[in-house]
Amino acid sequence: MHFLKILLLFIFIATELKAQTLGGNAVYNFLTQPGGAQIAALGGTNISHQSNDVSLGLSNPALLRSTMHHQVATSFNGFLAGINNYSAVTAFSQSSLNWGAGVQFLDYGSITQTDASGTVFGSIRPRDFAIHLMASKQYRERFYIGTTLKFIQSNYGPFQSSGIAVDVGLTYQDTANQWQAAFQVKNMGTQISTYGGGMKEELPFDVQAGISKRLANAPIQFSLTAHNLHRLRILYNDTTFNSSEGDLRIAGILQKTFAHLILSAQIYIGDKVEATLGYNFLRRQDLNVFNSASGLNGLTAGAGFLHKKLHVRYATGFYQQRVFHQFTLNLSLTGKAL
Repeated sequence: MHFLKILLLFIFIATELKAQTLGGNAVYNFLTQPGGAQIAALGGTNISHQSNDVSLGLSNPALLRSTMHHQVATSFNGFLAGINNYSAVTAFSQSSLNWGAGVQFLDYGSITQTDASGTVFGSIRPRDFAIHLMASKQYRERFYIGTTLKFIQSNYGPFQSSGIAVDVGLTYQDTANQWQAAFQVKNMGTQISTYGGGMKEELPFDVQAGISKRLANAPIQFSLTAHNLHRLRILYNDTTFNSSEGDLRIAGILQKTFAHLILSAQIYIGDKVEATLGYNFLRRQDLNVFNSASGLNGLTAGAGFLHKKLHVRYATGFYQQRVFHQFTLNLSLTGKAL
């Protein structure tokens, strides 16, 4: 009951905060980056996947389980142009609660600082980071409720900002039939301080739902994830650019619907190796170039090697070309098998 009261308090506070994304751009978009290679390989967003991987807690706090007690995961994601994304998360169980703590850190490398006329003043090293405090609790037999409190800091040379956000997630797990459904409201929050003292901007608010099913007679798990359910139109559409380039495509209802979806599958090769594929429809449509080959846009892939005391996972994705490589290591702080 105490946990539920705290959870309801977080929800009440979050719903009173003003910075909610209703459309367009948002600050702190690094929060949408996957916190582990398994999520990255599953298409970048997944809140229902069934796996004993503590980094899933960064995606949905309701995925924290007692089996993740004293597990730690560290992740490195090398983007293009010297941009690197780091994350780490750990969890432990006490009484009937599962607790977790994590951090996300995005380093943009060294950038030359100039004014509007091009005069060089030196260099800056922009960076974003967020600290995650997570908790989950089992409710009755099959439900798990989870919440995350995030403290956010962003530094772009002379421009700095800080903020706070809350995630609230719910899962329903049927272990007998090997499927799990989930619902989450993500990044409810506000800026505490703004860049240059200007007006507060919106956070990357998201409403998500998902379902994962592992087949009974085949070593494969499928997932379907829906995101940005609070708004219909999420495709990027620059009408001025489209007119100048001769691209007059109009998105139909099916295209708008599929833009909310991510499909993924994970294949288990024995109990030591897993192979993962994901397909992000929004990423595919936003990155396609008119009258040009689209290649493998929207596709993600990964592999995992699961030793009893160390899990190593790798993921990559395609944005016209393969531009990121993400690695995650999972191990137990006590040296026990995962």
